Amino acid sequence: MKRNDVLSWDEYFMGLAHLSAKRSKDPNTQVGAAIVSPEHRVVGIGYNGFPNGCDDDEFPWEREGDFACTKYPFVVHAELNAILNSTTNLSGCSIYVSLFPCNECAKAIIQSGISRIVYESDKYADTDGTKASKRMLKAAGVELVQLPYAMKLEISKTDY
Repeated sequence: MKRNDVLSWDEYFMGLAHLSAKRSKDPNTQVGAAIVSPEHRVVGIGYNGFPNGCDDDEFPWEREGDFACTKYPFVVHAELNAILNSTTNLSGCSIYVSLFPCNECAKAIIQSGISRIVYESDKYADTDGTKASKRMLKAAGVELVQLPYAMKLEISKTDY
């Protein structure tokens, strides 16, 4: 008899987003994203970090202070990294992300043709950026699915 206690597709791909987030060197917020085709094939993956060629020991990780001395003008968000790292046309794909996308990432998601966002945390729901993001995504017909639980992927070196 087959096993029935398997992960759903949403749990599986959110787990992949969590695993990706573990690559982020951001000391405060680690976000991962996975883009998946309608056939359940991973076509893009990313996490928040500095662009290629920008040494993460040379650029700031601070959250407060003069804008140019913080991480904000330099960090590429997980969603954009996943889109830029994609291997195919993204029309009709889903993106799994541990934190609801900001307004800048929402624009890239819409322009790339991604039609579904599965996310967990919406901790910035009351900010102007997230409100703008939701307004654009709704207008563009992007489906928003918040997972009703926080799935944590725990992987130790003994698991593989």
